[in-house]
Amino acid sequence: MSALSKVRATPEALALLRAIVADHGPVLFHQSGGCCDGSSPMCYPRGEFLIGDADVQWGEIDGHPFYISGSQAKAWEGTDLIIDVVPGRGGMFSLDNGRELRFLTRSHLCRV
Repeated sequence: MSALSKVRATPEALALLRAIVADHGPVLFHQSGGCCDGSSPMCYPRGEFLIGDADVQWGEIDGHPFYISGSQAKAWEGTDLIIDVVPGRGGMFSLDNGRELRFLTRSHLCRV
């Protein structure tokens, strides 16, 4: 994790990410903090998801950008995120859907 990045991934998440990239090319992550499952970052083909003006790049995972919503950035100011993998289905439009594994966000509180 670089000095500017506030996100990292477990080896299992990196393996899933690399399989997705092999199938779809470069991706990006977006963590919305919405009502539907704020613990699951969505994974999209890069260039097919419009980053909002209030979204904040929280870092990169294996060279792929990871964004969070502005409200999440404010709430998680003192938090590092750990992207992991658990059994289950990803979000409807997320590239982890249909693989019987999904990304899951865990957190580690730190000082600001």
